[in-house]
Amino acid sequence: MSIQTLIGQATIPSSPFDTDSFNQVVMSTYARFPIALERGAGCRVWDTQGREYLDFVAGIATCTLGHAHPALVETVTRQIQKLHHVSNLYYIPEQGELAKWIVQHSCADRAFFCNSGAEANEAAIKLARKYAHTVLQIDKPIILTAHESFHGRTLATITATGQPKYQKNFEPLMPCFHYVPYNDIDAMEAAISELDEGDYRVAAILIEPLQGEGGVRPGDIAYFQKLRQICDETGVLLIFDEVQVGMGRSGKLWGYECLDVEPDIFTSAKGLGGGIPIGAMMCKSFCDVFQPGEHASTFGGNPFACGVALTVCQTLEQDNILQNVQERGEQLRVGLRAMLQQGAAQGAITAKYPNHITEVRGWGLINGMVLNADIALTAADVVKAAINEGLLLVPAGPKVVRFVPPLIVTEQEVEQALQVVDKAMAIVTKE
Repeated sequence: MSIQTLIGQATIPSSPFDTDSFNQVVMSTYARFPIALERGAGCRVWDTQGREYLDFVAGIATCTLGHAHPALVETVTRQIQKLHHVSNLYYIPEQGELAKWIVQHSCADRAFFCNSGAEANEAAIKLARKYAHTVLQIDKPIILTAHESFHGRTLATITATGQPKYQKNFEPLMPCFHYVPYNDIDAMEAAISELDEGDYRVAAILIEPLQGEGGVRPGDIAYFQKLRQICDETGVLLIFDEVQVGMGRSGKLWGYECLDVEPDIFTSAKGLGGGIPIGAMMCKSFCDVFQPGEHASTFGGNPFACGVALTVCQTLEQDNILQNVQERGEQLRVGLRAMLQQGAAQGAITAKYPNHITEVRGWGLINGMVLNADIALTAADVVKAAINEGLLLVPAGPKVVRFVPPLIVTEQEVEQALQVVDKAMAIVTKE
């Protein structure tokens, strides 16, 4: 069941915003909560009726610095007055500066810029296929991905996504993708061995350090270190999809740092631009096999997007935001875990739900509250109740409530969110 379906099943009081007129002209590719948001500041947003919400969605892990951050406002204003778009037929200084920052702060040697996470993953898939053909001499390269993964909505990236619900009615899918269980090294080794037959060989592994849409499932350190060893021994490329977990959300700048493993290729988007569309595919120099004309993006890497993204990067560093991510993430997890522990106490949290919440998991400020699979309560039920109490949350599947606030969230705001979740749980469980 998709997140849109889950949202569609939840009913909350409708706002006077003219949804009928909206729906007449906008394609129904989303099932929206009947809220129309019109402005934001920091970790808070307001709807068209003036109601305030604490935002723990952040555009789904995108608004790194929250809303209307002064540094972003200044950069956007300056850059739009200077130069906002030119073709990649020319050198773009802002693009070079952003690439330099990323290279200096990661394991990458090169960067390619595009518009979104799906495009970044498309670039990684294309790069892996060319590397397979030209370097590994593989006629039919196979890319392994994980069950419950999510890599985007384009045809290639929904094929890479190991969730049939996203692929239904879009067949035929792209060839030469194969899926294995996440965090299962035996299954990965077996797949690499079994799929190497004739012209077919495994060329790359595309995987998330932490599965976001798949239920906020962190990668196992031993598993990922073994993946790195296998790739080193076989020549298979290791590609990390960091679209959701990268740019500081894990408490480290990059998710791979949480696993003590370096990928050959990794992708970024969402938090990179702090809400301005930009995607990036980074790689080490040995697999940088693209030649002029083989891959491109009209808007990718333009001065406006790169200028904003560079400001996001510099602000993360200058304001020591990663420390805040680590501290607030721990505060959030402790508070949520108190709700599933009978008799535990955490600040103002008094209601406990050991029969309804089975686990709290995550890194930094990407966290999931896992609901009991054996009861009827869904993530959408909790999200709806929280919205009614002034807190925006988002499901990560039918049984996981996801918490992805802006990385600048304060101690007081986390405490407020915990109190609202406690109240929402009391409502939906009738305790």
